[in-house]
Amino acid sequence: MIRVEKRKEPLRYQGAVAASSAVVIAFLVGCVIFAGLGVHPLTAYLAMGKGVFSSVDAFSEVLVKATPLIFTGLAVATAASMMLWNIGAEGQLVWGGICAAGTALFLFPGMDAWLVIPLVLAASALGGLVWSLIPALLKAKLKVNEILTTLLLNYVAIIYMEHLFYGPWRDPAGFGFPGTAQIPEAAHLVRFAGTRISLGFPLALLCAVFLFYLLKKSIWGYQVLVIGKEQRAARYAGFNVNGKILTVMALSGAFAGMAGMVEVCGIHYRLQTGLAVGYGYDGIIVAWLAGLNPLAVPITAILLGALFVGGEQLQSVLGLPSSISLILEGALLFGLFAGQALGGYTVTISGRSKVAS
Repeated sequence: MIRVEKRKEPLRYQGAVAASSAVVIAFLVGCVIFAGLGVHPLTAYLAMGKGVFSSVDAFSEVLVKATPLIFTGLAVATAASMMLWNIGAEGQLVWGGICAAGTALFLFPGMDAWLVIPLVLAASALGGLVWSLIPALLKAKLKVNEILTTLLLNYVAIIYMEHLFYGPWRDPAGFGFPGTAQIPEAAHLVRFAGTRISLGFPLALLCAVFLFYLLKKSIWGYQVLVIGKEQRAARYAGFNVNGKILTVMALSGAFAGMAGMVEVCGIHYRLQTGLAVGYGYDGIIVAWLAGLNPLAVPITAILLGALFVGGEQLQSVLGLPSSISLILEGALLFGLFAGQALGGYTVTISGRSKVAS
């Protein structure tokens, strides 16, 4: 007789089990897709691996793509630590890029790099922070669901950005190209060893360490985690719940805003089409694959970056659509949720448990 029962206690190493199941399910989904397209799965996966590890330049592109994913993953993880669902990292990233470009182009165009880089970074963090405070205030004061407000504000931010680089900020010497003028060289982030890896990557790692210690080692972090787990008990203990909603969402938006600065000042050197390519939404997957652990966010961001670079290799080498990487990305998320759900149950056959505790 087969019996399924809900666990009384969480499965030991449930996070690792869920992450493993996500990888296995994504791998199997990929095998089905490749076989359906007439390509041997092993050939396809080897092509993806070669695209990632064939050279230093190839792997450097993984870290380039991972950099904004780390920031947006931290943004999502910050909010989720208090059971707030920030689906607006994409819009906050865009506002970070807008503020970074505007600061470099119009406010401090003649400053030295050692002055302008901190100012541009602060402006981008402030841009994302302010944009995240709109849904935070609606949540704290009016109990409006933050999933809806953060999601809808993404489109407002993107439309406004397009208005700027198609209109008042458009480069008059750009021969009709939709974008701003190039930001001053002093505002360019330093790149390492002839690659496109910028100063944004070590900055993202520092932010991950900072968030970990803030959440795990500070009174503020303790209160945030308590509010996330049991808000009624936190209110009874005298915690300022509404204040924490505002500060958590502000920090979340600041991380996403810095992702916009890294893209503008480290990759594009101007505000243009291509800033909003979905890194904010990908950050949701990064954060959940990391189990909302800030120190694991860089690892999952690099893995997802490798998936994107490998997907581009599928197109150039095998003629397959690079969008396969997006399907595998979705399979990772669904596999993670499936692993978490199944980990909450035990299966017994003839009285013997078949799931280790």
